[in-house]
Amino acid sequence: MITDTEIRIKGINALTKSLGDVEAERFISLIQREPFDYTKWHQNLDENLSINEISKKAMKLRNRKI
Repeated sequence: MITDTEIRIKGINALTKSLGDVEAERFISLIQREPFDYTKWHQNLDENLSINEISKKAMKLRNRKI
């Protein structure tokens, strides 16, 4: 398990690598301004998928991390 500081550093690095400095800052501002429940948002991502489709997505993600 990594520390909260390490999570923050890795998160900022991922954001800036993906979005660039300016857009990463904008993203952080948006998250701080809006009430946002990540758990509810994430649960709704796959609500229209079948069990087989969810399983395929999970396996694809798992195989990418190996």
